[in-house]
Amino acid sequence: MEWIEQVHLPGLSGLVEIIVLSAMFYYLIQFFRGTRGAAVLSGLLVLLVLLFLLTQAFNLNALSWVLQRFSVYLAVALLIIFQPEIRRALAELGKQSVFTTSTAQREVVDDIVRAVSNLAEQKIGALIAIEREIGTRHVQESGTRIDSQVSPELLTSIFFPHTPLHDGGVVVKGDRIEAAGCVFPLSQRLELSRSLGTRHRAAIGLTEETDAVVIVVSEETGAISVAYNGRLSRGIDQERLQRIIGSILSRSRRAKSAWTRARESLDLTPEGVAKTEAILRELAEEHER
Repeated sequence: MEWIEQVHLPGLSGLVEIIVLSAMFYYLIQFFRGTRGAAVLSGLLVLLVLLFLLTQAFNLNALSWVLQRFSVYLAVALLIIFQPEIRRALAELGKQSVFTTSTAQREVVDDIVRAVSNLAEQKIGALIAIEREIGTRHVQESGTRIDSQVSPELLTSIFFPHTPLHDGGVVVKGDRIEAAGCVFPLSQRLELSRSLGTRHRAAIGLTEETDAVVIVVSEETGAISVAYNGRLSRGIDQERLQRIIGSILSRSRRAKSAWTRARESLDLTPEGVAKTEAILRELAEEHER
């Protein structure tokens, strides 16, 4: 029983440290679970654990020394690997909805849908981003400041061919058109179809970095597409467009914690994307009935 006497139980400060560290690791795992970087993090952890076990089992001093030096740069490597996830999560924390009333939201959605329908009928290309909780100031600064009330006529005139601001994106925040002629970041995902044009890739790229909803009108076919959470849905008609945009913008987020909101914005796996695509499926079924 001598080994029992040699065991030193942690004091109050030790218990607090254990609880805090446990909570940190738990929320860290929950935070990255379901994200694109989860597989990278899992692979790194498995590799490090295997190397550590090898050094302990076979007394590999040189390898142990390398691992100790490598751990200094591990934090920097993680920041680089998870840079998109971390940036988007930090931007998500503490944000609130830009709409003050549901009535104002419906009016804005109606105006945008009317403008998009007019553009689609005339086969005029368009790119409209509706800002939600994550700000798009860096995108707005790449274009021309508008700061005007949303109206179908103004949106249509902005994208009319040969006008100064037609070849770019529009950012809508609340009931205001913040900027036009903006340059959206292009998606770099290799699995995207090569048939997608620059507008569609820009729409996906912006939704990968923010929680904005982006509407695209093809100038070749007049087809309407909606990008959200890094996914693109094509071939949307006017009725479905109104339902989709209204549904995405009206979902309540006040009852959710900051961690939950941040994780939802990072969930780009098929399981996470299913939440977005479920809306489209339900609307399609309603339309068929």
